[in-house]
Amino acid sequence: MLMQESDDVDFDIREFTPYMLNVAAEATSDGFSRYYRENYGMTRTEWRVLFHLGRYGNMSAKELGQQSKLHKTKISRAVAGLEEKDFLTREQRPEDRRSETLILKPDGIAAYSSLINYAEEFENQLARALGVRDARALKRALAKLVASGRR
Repeated sequence: MLMQESDDVDFDIREFTPYMLNVAAEATSDGFSRYYRENYGMTRTEWRVLFHLGRYGNMSAKELGQQSKLHKTKISRAVAGLEEKDFLTREQRPEDRRSETLILKPDGIAAYSSLINYAEEFENQLARALGVRDARALKRALAKLVASGRR
């Protein structure tokens, strides 16, 4: 085992904020991702695409990428997966035949509705686990981190 001997280095990755955020994200999202994976056979990216279409309405893959901050290749794979599940369809845009509008189908709308209900329940469980005050403080802190990362 290699250990650096230095008096001025007292770094513990377990206390490193990006590491802690990643571990916390994995720990909290596992339960939710298990639900959409087991009930709908969806990946995380498929869930995010479904969410954005359900929440914000029909849009092109390019618009979806701008909205969701997902890479276009991930969107393309997720759209294909959701199309295979009969959750969405694509319609060619009359003003630009190179672009398609992504539209949720009835099964996609039903899945979105069910997942949103479960997401709200899941969010409430997390808030109860933290306590209302800490849950609000965490959301404020995370919003600041997200905003500072966009600069």
